[in-house]
Amino acid sequence: MSCAGADPRIAKQMEADMRRRFLISLVLSVPIFFYSPAAINLFGLKLASPIPVNWLLLILTTPIVFWTGSIFITGTYYSLKARQLNMAVLIATGVLAAYLFSVLLTAMRPDSETFYEAAALLVTFVLFGHWMEMRSRRGTSDALRALFDLVPPKAKVIRGGREISIPSAEIIHNDIVILRPGDKVPVDGIITEGESSIDESLVTGESIPAAKTAGNKIVGGSVNQTGTVKFKAMQVGSETVLAQIIKLVETAQNSKAPGQRIADKAAGWLVIVAIGSGFAAFFGWYFGAGAELLTALTFAVSAVVIACPDALGLATPTAVAVGTGIGAKYNILIKDAATLENVSRINAIILDKTGTLTEGKPKVTDVVAFNNFSEHEVLRYEASLEAGSNHPLAKAIFEETEKRGALPLKPMENFESIAGRGLKARIGNKIILAGTEKLLRDNNIATENKRDILERLSGEGKTLSLLAVGGIFVGVVAAADPPRPNSKKTVAALKNMGLEVVMITGDHTKVADGIGRELGINRVFAEVLPADKANWVKKLQGEGKFTAMVGDGINDAPALAQADIGIAIGAGTDVAIETGNIVLMKSDPYDIVAAIRLSKATVVKMKQNLFWAAIYNMLAIPVAAGVFYNSLGWSLRPEIAALLMSASSIIVATNAVLLKRVEPSLRQ
Repeated sequence: MSCAGADPRIAKQMEADMRRRFLISLVLSVPIFFYSPAAINLFGLKLASPIPVNWLLLILTTPIVFWTGSIFITGTYYSLKARQLNMAVLIATGVLAAYLFSVLLTAMRPDSETFYEAAALLVTFVLFGHWMEMRSRRGTSDALRALFDLVPPKAKVIRGGREISIPSAEIIHNDIVILRPGDKVPVDGIITEGESSIDESLVTGESIPAAKTAGNKIVGGSVNQTGTVKFKAMQVGSETVLAQIIKLVETAQNSKAPGQRIADKAAGWLVIVAIGSGFAAFFGWYFGAGAELLTALTFAVSAVVIACPDALGLATPTAVAVGTGIGAKYNILIKDAATLENVSRINAIILDKTGTLTEGKPKVTDVVAFNNFSEHEVLRYEASLEAGSNHPLAKAIFEETEKRGALPLKPMENFESIAGRGLKARIGNKIILAGTEKLLRDNNIATENKRDILERLSGEGKTLSLLAVGGIFVGVVAAADPPRPNSKKTVAALKNMGLEVVMITGDHTKVADGIGRELGINRVFAEVLPADKANWVKKLQGEGKFTAMVGDGINDAPALAQADIGIAIGAGTDVAIETGNIVLMKSDPYDIVAAIRLSKATVVKMKQNLFWAAIYNMLAIPVAAGVFYNSLGWSLRPEIAALLMSASSIIVATNAVLLKRVEPSLRQ
């Protein structure tokens, strides 16, 4: 009867059905109550009836039991068929016991006191509890509903040489789709014509609209901002990134946390305890204490009803549904409930440097010139040698040269690439070298007189390209892969949580140590090949640490799989959704902190709910069974027991929804 994790449209229909059943049951229960013995005993109220009262109560109660309450009876049938005991069995047992006993009394002794109001109000209160539970849990699907709404109902495509409008679900591979300003992108594809800026924030979390031209990929669910473009549909239906995200969230909300397995076992035993308590109460009062049949049955039905483990069954699923929904809202996709719970156990975390802590794109940070050369000349010579190279450092040098206005490039001859050392060419009548210090030394070019500059720059974790012109060392260009804006803040926050933070990279040790010092990371694994990263994860696990690995989800796949918790970080269609236990759709490392905080807050709610549900049942069953009736006068009629049982379920569901209050603190 839960709606969390389902298609929001189906969940809405389920809630509407539950509301309808409750309202019909309520309308019929009002006269049942006022004609019942309970109203006479409480208010001295005795209304006139056109037919004998018990026959009138039978007529009004029957549709409640077999129509509005039919979900409990059919649920019991399927449960018993599967040889399982659940809350539907308890409710149906209580309702049918009260109803059938009342029918028997009506047939045999028409004027006797009956239980019709107990059966009717029991169904009404339980339906009300489930309706309120669905309303409470409906809020957990906000992020999922928002994702469904990102897909436009209609799209414009070109077929047969003309533009037509079709449902987005009918788009097929290689369809040419037309996007005008303000249109939502219906499926994933590649732009074939036009240019525009696309707002992908609702899908990827990137706040700045991305400029798109022919050949660029676009993601379904994003919004076209400015120009008109045409694109070829490449992924449709369940293949799209958005569909995979929706599936991921649905799977997470429907999965079970480790704590839920314990709760399920406890709930199963509690059903047995409840039924046993009912029989014990009946036999104890009727045969042991010599109470009247009606009194004994009252205690028995109350004990069965109030012991329903509904609240225990809701304790963790509601918290999981809310937690995964909050994560999806903030572009933190958590694959299952076990991950959501286990993230709170992390005590060591390995962060891949490139693309996680850094931008993944080197930038020139320093240009140092000497021997009568200017910085512009150093850049121009470097860029001339690097021209045409796809190496990230070459691109960085060219961009800096262009930015500083040091173009045009110098024509070169006899170009030569020296593996692991650098580049060599002739410009004019001079030999030009650009690369490592070893390259210059191998060509008998002195660098010792600039040792202080070289050590300072390399000590800062920068990659150096030394330039020699005509056998003279004339300058150095330093580049670095700059840390992401939130990297230092992320490391500090993780340390404050008590986690050991480790950085792993394939970079040279000196470069890696420089980045580590800048970010405040004391333990660095450097010069590690991608295939060996998993071994370093094992090393931490071998030290007894529950270890998380954070990487780009593609090159780091073996390490992510080895880790206790794998966290893939990346933006848009470049993220490998299948790789980690958690996917951070944005490229912001601080989302790691948010994910851990969300996990810890969710686990707290799970424990609160389990405690409340367990304590409630431990205290309620003895009271309902009449254990304290003779000593303290405490007793509960079945309808009151049903009200309290429903209230406990609502409290648990509402407490889980209060998890939303953690949202403002996730990224503080």
